Amino acid sequence: MRLWMIGCGNMASAMLRRWLESGVVAAADVDVVNRHDRALPGDVRQARTLPDGPPPDVVVLGIKPQQLDEVAAVHRERVRGAPLLVSMLAGPDPARLSAAFPGPIAIQTMPNLPVELGRGVVAIHAPDAPADSHATVDRLMAPLGLVEWFDDAARFAAAGALSGCGPAFLFRFVDAMAAGGVAIGLDSAQAAAVALATVEGAAAMVAASDRSPGVLADAVASPGGMTRAGLNVLDEAEGLVPLLERTLTASAKRGAEMARG
Repeated sequence: MRLWMIGCGNMASAMLRRWLESGVVAAADVDVVNRHDRALPGDVRQARTLPDGPPPDVVVLGIKPQQLDEVAAVHRERVRGAPLLVSMLAGPDPARLSAAFPGPIAIQTMPNLPVELGRGVVAIHAPDAPADSHATVDRLMAPLGLVEWFDDAARFAAAGALSGCGPAFLFRFVDAMAAGGVAIGLDSAQAAAVALATVEGAAAMVAASDRSPGVLADAVASPGGMTRAGLNVLDEAEGLVPLLERTLTASAKRGAEMARG
């Protein structure tokens, strides 16, 4: 699969690294346009302009949303002949992308950072994309982790808030677990190590289980025991669930504001 990547910052570099490791693309088939040279995986080619020759299978757009019109003015004609334009820009929807880059089928995506490990989530919104384009996009995205398509823009935005922001929230939770460990007597290094290992193991366990996280939590908690005492705090009326609902609502609200420009 031949790729042109317009912009290759942290997220795009993470995706590119995984694509190269998985073999879905080869370094020789990737051309990157950056304003300034960056340290890119696989020693792929990078330049200030797109290469000559026929268009690639996919153009990946990894710029900042506010750069869309400026970048389109420069590269629109070269991109016109490509079959697919895959965007990871927060905000511009397929209609907006198609207006900026007429020609290719516009695919709006929202990846999260664990895609670099092949353990990420890629939400996809392209309600008017023909079925045959789905296979190409699925082939490209499959090595990155869970791939979910959304016809509804609101659900796509909600999934983006959950998966895109979720890793940062979990990082905060791990830190909070460690802080709790310090509060009950561990030193900070021990608390950090124990909290991280606990979260890693628990996540692997729920991923491997056919039981829901709620059922697993109740299975760990003996009536009247230590775990139940802690769960009673998390399950209070103003406990963990409403806290995360407020957190995700704030993220989704900000995402909607960004989408409106």
